[in-house]
Amino acid sequence: MRASLLQIDVNEGESVESRRRRVAGMVRDQAGVDLVVLPELWTTGAFAYEAFAGEAEPLEGPTYEAMAEAASEAGVWLHAGSVPERAVSDSGSAADDGPLYNTSLVFSPSGDLAAAYRKIHRFGFDRGEAVLMGAGDELVTVRLPQTVLGVATCYDLRFPELFRGLVDAGAETLVVPAGWPERRRSHWTLLARARAVENQAFVLACGTAGTHAGVPQAGHSTVVDPWGEVLAEAGPGEEVLTVDFDPATVAGTRERFPALKDRVLGLARPGR
Repeated sequence: MRASLLQIDVNEGESVESRRRRVAGMVRDQAGVDLVVLPELWTTGAFAYEAFAGEAEPLEGPTYEAMAEAASEAGVWLHAGSVPERAVSDSGSAADDGPLYNTSLVFSPSGDLAAAYRKIHRFGFDRGEAVLMGAGDELVTVRLPQTVLGVATCYDLRFPELFRGLVDAGAETLVVPAGWPERRRSHWTLLARARAVENQAFVLACGTAGTHAGVPQAGHSTVVDPWGEVLAEAGPGEEVLTVDFDPATVAGTRERFPALKDRVLGLARPGR
């Protein structure tokens, strides 16, 4: 299986519309790849809190349309990163005062929406995203021909129970788009490897490059195998990181070293 992680530069000065067109072109250039992954909130920047409300879209908004078309034209599975979603009312319109969500979109090679995931863990410690956006409450997996994706976003990476839930739901490849800051880059690499090792799964962690809202981004998108070995890692700038990996390695690893079978805590007990 071949995957491309598009580490997008989110420097200020480029309009959302311009960046959307540019990224759609980058996705089209990945024809022949099985899976393309974009970062978190690449249209606005993950720390551009003041832009969330103004740039929020309904689920099937302009980013949805552009990414669906790009996935179809390239013939790829596309994890389109996440967008600030404005919830749609029962009448089908996006209310100006409706709740916001940090929502990931996954498209099939035909351009159909395969899944949407509203980020569960919001970053900010009672500021920023944590107060401006609502929290999702559903785990999301997506079955591809080669593997089952487990979908998480950025700050989720710090919460291992979410990933264990994804594995219980069948995930073999964990995809984590992010807008991770440079000042905590060491955590980014460490946590990506930890989630891979403890879940005996591949981790595809795609971050942003550049600086926005005064926050330098970590870049260094990474692909980690089920043994915690880094298969590929990007640098700090905008980059397309392409890697070949064998999803069958997951089943082989879990069979040869069956640590997941020895779990005790967190499992349902008969009669309880």
